[in-house]
Amino acid sequence: MNKLQNVAVNFKEGFHCSQCVLEAFSEELGIDKELALKISSCFGRGMCFGETCGAVTGAVMALGLKYGNIKADDKAAKEKTYDVTRDFCEKFKEINGSIICRELMGVDFAHKENRMVAREKGLFKEKCPKYIKDAINIVETML
Repeated sequence: MNKLQNVAVNFKEGFHCSQCVLEAFSEELGIDKELALKISSCFGRGMCFGETCGAVTGAVMALGLKYGNIKADDKAAKEKTYDVTRDFCEKFKEINGSIICRELMGVDFAHKENRMVAREKGLFKEKCPKYIKDAINIVETML
């Protein structure tokens, strides 16, 4: 099963966008699936406030695992992470018009009733798979 097929299964099982994206790269980046799912578990629905899209945060976490610094004074690695983050966000924005969940979804998730309306309208099933796929495709070109 390839990354996108595996992600489709994970999404249908109930994992959200950030979890799906980070988990897709977990083996390749040397972390186990369970850790990837836990680390990314609080980033769905734009961190529950409709802020940065979970597919974006999952992708940025994957890029951080690849390029991130482990020494405080490693300025080159820090700059690399800033560069790849900016590049990723620009590419995602070019494709989708935004990296902000509420703009992508057309719903402000800061209000609980809006989350229920989005679920009832099927917005997550309708829109999120595209953002997940786009994030994965972009990250694959950057690793």
